[in-house]
Amino acid sequence: MKPATAAKKLGVLLDATPAEFREGVVSRDELDALQADPPPWLRDLRRDGPHPRPVVADRLGVSISGLARAEITEPLTTAQIAAIKEEQPEWLRNERNLRAETQREEARLRAERAAK
Repeated sequence: MKPATAAKKLGVLLDATPAEFREGVVSRDELDALQADPPPWLRDLRRDGPHPRPVVADRLGVSISGLARAEITEPLTTAQIAAIKEEQPEWLRNERNLRAETQREEARLRAERAAK
């Protein structure tokens, strides 16, 4: 698979990976090996970042759309994410509430469908 696909599956930013990862092709076996026993560079990226938008959104408890509404378009490090969490800006509170409402509504609709 392409390195971009492998990076997405690993939850890391492609631009932050080593050159040999970006320039090669990743087989399924290699991907499985990276997931089972991550090398130091992968452990460091997962711990410290920079993180891709889906990871940033998940760590902040908001949607990717919420990040866009807050005009956060760049990858963030773990320290930057922690600073945003500590600061608790208004947009973060609003987006977390919106995500919670959306999840409650989705659960209600699933329950309705299951009852039918």
